[in-house]
Amino acid sequence: MKSRLAALLVAGGVLLTACTGANAVSQAGSVYHYVGTTPRGKTIAVADRRQAGDVTGKLMAGGPFTLSSQKGKVVVLNFWASWCAPCQNEAPGLDDVYRQNKAKGVTIVGLDVKDFNKDNANSFITDKKITYPNVYDPTASSALQLGKVPLSIGLPWTVVVDKQQRVAAVYTGQVLPKDLQPVLDTLTAES
Repeated sequence: MKSRLAALLVAGGVLLTACTGANAVSQAGSVYHYVGTTPRGKTIAVADRRQAGDVTGKLMAGGPFTLSSQKGKVVVLNFWASWCAPCQNEAPGLDDVYRQNKAKGVTIVGLDVKDFNKDNANSFITDKKITYPNVYDPTASSALQLGKVPLSIGLPWTVVVDKQQRVAAVYTGQVLPKDLQPVLDTLTAES
């Protein structure tokens, strides 16, 4: 019980101290950390990218999800909730991007991190006709698994991971297909 409470306090502290701004990374001496989000349509420079933690969870359609099993693909992790208006607006566009790019080695994984009723999450996926996989994670443990990525109190927020499983972009707020497609084109062209 104490360890769960400690984890929740850490998560809350991370959420409350999330940074924003145009500069996504900072490296002072040997200490590396993200200091903000990435501008829409941009990626973090290859030399500045750092390894993402292995996000894991149970897919809503059944079976496990592990980020590490996606090595060699570009992965878009989109954090959402069914009651979030920007999430509702964003999801159909993300699904279009997913269907247009999955043959190129891109996957989008939704992570429902703020619904405490799984039926609401399932209804959202059905109503929005979402075809990309989704993880139900009401405790938001997946966000902590990522590592030292700036988390947002608000939803949605999106983290893009390159083929080597490094964080290549962090976006807060709604991401449009026109914002995401140039990033995916850049990352799929990388070796």
